[in-house]
Amino acid sequence: MKLFVKNIESAINEVALEFLFKQYGSVLSTKIVYDKITWESRGFGFVEFAKKEDALKAMEELNGREIKGKKLSVTEAVERK
Repeated sequence: MKLFVKNIESAINEVALEFLFKQYGSVLSTKIVYDKITWESRGFGFVEFAKKEDALKAMEELNGREIKGKKLSVTEAVERK
């Protein structure tokens, strides 16, 4: 299951994001989206879990949690068409 994470502080990289989420289960991948020109974080990204129940637990625990002065928004990712 893939989660969409918004309001990520710009100093947080993919390794730190994985570290934060892996306490809830096996993380398959993390991706922070960067601006194509400036390479600065756009403040959102994705975390993919091996098990849906681990993703749901992470979403429940981390949604609204303050990390480095910003409250994370964690929801289920929706595939674009």
